Amino acid sequence: MRKLGLIGGLSWVSTHTYFDQINRLCQRRDMPRVTPPLLVESLDFAPLGDAGNGINWNYAAQMLSESARRLEQAGAQGLLICANSMHRVYDAVAEGVSIPVIHAADCIGARMARDGVSGAALMGRRNVMTESFFRERLVNRGVDLLAPEMADVEEIDRIIHEELMRGKASRNAERALRTIFTQKEQAGAKAIVLACTELELVVDIDANVLPIFDSAHIHCQAAVAWMKGADAVV
Repeated sequence: MRKLGLIGGLSWVSTHTYFDQINRLCQRRDMPRVTPPLLVESLDFAPLGDAGNGINWNYAAQMLSESARRLEQAGAQGLLICANSMHRVYDAVAEGVSIPVIHAADCIGARMARDGVSGAALMGRRNVMTESFFRERLVNRGVDLLAPEMADVEEIDRIIHEELMRGKASRNAERALRTIFTQKEQAGAKAIVLACTELELVVDIDANVLPIFDSAHIHCQAAVAWMKGADAVV
């Protein structure tokens, strides 16, 4: 198998999810005794500030690019950024290495196109929901996205920052997400793009009012396919 490097997410919760899912996916796919070759660098994102709220993006690009180069030098043949919001600096990271960096939004868009799903609501951190760096990748794959409602943006971003990134999951947060998803269905959404790994703590992927396209799971599935020899999603 190809060796994969993981640039750790904005919280340990996200990094753990990626490591866990990649290992489980490998063992499910006719390789019960295989441990996938992974290199993980968990970064301290605290000095960057809060994603979407005055974060130092130049510093973020430098930090992740340096991490990518270290992982490549350590033997990684491909990379994942284990944080959707940090895909904002994807171009800088990809340009700094000679190995593929598999983009989460490209993987999601390809899956939705394959499943014939277009109209969707994008859920994640503030910058993921409102800026173009993630949304455009999905739109370029033929996915129509509902415009973000700023009240929802504020509430989801608060839940992620104040609860989920600390490993907490409250009933109030679960109820808030269910209400928002129901409202999105009423507004015409045919699916939800769950573009924040920590949201899995309060969203039941398999029992929801709408189909859920889980960014981390789809990203990890694409990564495992690549590790086994498939082309990276581009």
